[in-house]
Amino acid sequence: MTDPTLSSAEIAQRAKSNLALALACLPEERRRDMTVFYAFCRVVDDIADSTSLGEEEKEKELAHWRHCVSTGQAPGHPVLDEVVPLPRKYGFPRAWLAEIIDGVASDVVHVRYETYEELLAYCYKVASVVGLVSAEIFGATQTQSREYAIQLGYALQLTNIIRDVGQDARETGRIYLPLEDLKRFGVTEQEILEGRHNQRFVQLMDFEYKRAREMYDTAAKMLPREDRDALLPARMMGQVYFEILEKLRRERYPVFAKRCRLHPLRKIWILGTYMARSWIARFRRK
Repeated sequence: MTDPTLSSAEIAQRAKSNLALALACLPEERRRDMTVFYAFCRVVDDIADSTSLGEEEKEKELAHWRHCVSTGQAPGHPVLDEVVPLPRKYGFPRAWLAEIIDGVASDVVHVRYETYEELLAYCYKVASVVGLVSAEIFGATQTQSREYAIQLGYALQLTNIIRDVGQDARETGRIYLPLEDLKRFGVTEQEILEGRHNQRFVQLMDFEYKRAREMYDTAAKMLPREDRDALLPARMMGQVYFEILEKLRRERYPVFAKRCRLHPLRKIWILGTYMARSWIARFRRK
């Protein structure tokens, strides 16, 4: 579990997330606030995944965090103290922070999803709502940007689920892929837990790949021109995870053998390319 004495900046630095790369293009204050928000998401996720806490302890700790963000009370925890003021500062509902906690709290006891609709409800809380908060901190102004954030959140989370099938099964016994999809392709839960990579599994993953790919396409269509610059970090994150998804498909989903990643130089190229496009667009508008 995350050290409770660490600041938001220290948590973000230790996590070595793709997000740090994307945030480089933000103004200092927004970058600092996004670092705080990222640390909040990291800490509550770590509570739910902790191996040192029992189920009751996890639920109690997450309930405490939910109470703090819902009421705006900062109890002296370095991350909570910094995240509690953000809803008022950027004008988004406190309930969004509580929804994120509800989403990660479901990981404490909920290790299977029967249907795709159930999985999407989970993805909305742990990814789409994260996107909604991020869009506000980034400075998006258009109503349609919220729809973009929701769809991109679905796409990113489903990509994570596809990439981490092996790790989730091996380390936590969780299977996020809908059980109705496993049945459709004749894949059993035991095969997933044992890491069996066969043709039926590949067909299942191709099916989930198509869903994620459609979500990226839908998000791209919803991106309002007026917020393209403000949402630059989201667009870069989208490109990174889109390329991870495509790499998974090309390599036929070796998720039981390794965790698919992009080369660090490729990530830097994506950052530079998107920032250059933004600068060129601004220059042309002058």
